Amino acid sequence: MAGLFARVLELVGGDFELGLRLKTLQDFSRTVRTGEYHITNACNIRCKGCWFYEYEFDERTREQRDLLAWRRFAVEQREHGVTTALLIGGEPTLFPDRVAAFVEAMPNISISTNGLQKLSAHDFPRVCVAITLFGGGPLDDELRGIRPSGKTFSGLFDTALASYRNDDRAVFIYAVSNDSIPYIEDTVRRIGDNGNRVGLNYYSSHGLYDPLRRGQNVDRLLDEALRVREKYPYVLGCDELFIRTLLTGKTHFGQFGYDTCPSISVDHPAHAARKKNGQPILPGFNAWAPDLETINFCCTSGECGSCRDSQAIYSWLLVSFKHFLDSKTSLERWLNMAECYWSGFIWSPYHPAVKGRLAPGAQTA
Repeated sequence: MAGLFARVLELVGGDFELGLRLKTLQDFSRTVRTGEYHITNACNIRCKGCWFYEYEFDERTREQRDLLAWRRFAVEQREHGVTTALLIGGEPTLFPDRVAAFVEAMPNISISTNGLQKLSAHDFPRVCVAITLFGGGPLDDELRGIRPSGKTFSGLFDTALASYRNDDRAVFIYAVSNDSIPYIEDTVRRIGDNGNRVGLNYYSSHGLYDPLRRGQNVDRLLDEALRVREKYPYVLGCDELFIRTLLTGKTHFGQFGYDTCPSISVDHPAHAARKKNGQPILPGFNAWAPDLETINFCCTSGECGSCRDSQAIYSWLLVSFKHFLDSKTSLERWLNMAECYWSGFIWSPYHPAVKGRLAPGAQTA
């Protein structure tokens, strides 16, 4: 650790602004300790390719329905050091009282939502709302406009845009694939015109079997994502380092996969060997099922060979600081990525709307 600190000091040298940015980021990062919570097994749509239902997570545990139990659980999590909760489902907006239980207990709350039902801005002004979007253009309705009954509908993206117009809490998490290449620019433009920002996720074209392991060619997709980022830098709020890592699954220091992914549940018994391999993990991170007793394998499906989850990729880059100390340029590249990441959360001091200012190096919509 002393050697790492000395190397950072050497790279920073007399660059006061760079040193201040690193110190500010370090101070904030130390306040963030994350947990993930499935707060319901229910959802008001059935997206094609949704890992939660394809791997029958809704059948694995019985959902806790006692609101008092949720409140006690959120407080217990806080007392164990968790300050930052990612609430997923199912669909979290179906149970705002459970969202409120975490808001009352912790300072930093985010939800992952399909956008069909709005989370009240009046009741939840500091909850980050991450709205899922598949493919763009006609692909979103094709893949997500499906009721639990199987009946299809249209206009899900339009509904989400209307619900969260000029809402600083909202960021659209746009899952791209090779099929989405023709729609990326228009989708990003529409979100920007709506007063929101865009983050990226990466999934295979629906119906392909484990395409990430089959080496799906992502060159065209990467080129288009970077082109659109260049054109809409204040809307597509993803750093180039992150985009390249997300789509290729690799960096100059390694390959993303089970042996390197830090977003595993630390108290799950399956990870005993993984925790000893020397690769960093998120301290104290667990992904909880809605029975409030079961700890899931990791932050997503547990199918590591075909996973390229955006939050897991970001976590991998964030905890890999030591691999960016070969030069000052490399250090600044990591810092730009980290600031850009944190700028997406309404509860972060890096968010453009916080105090009406922008932290050094971050981007604004």
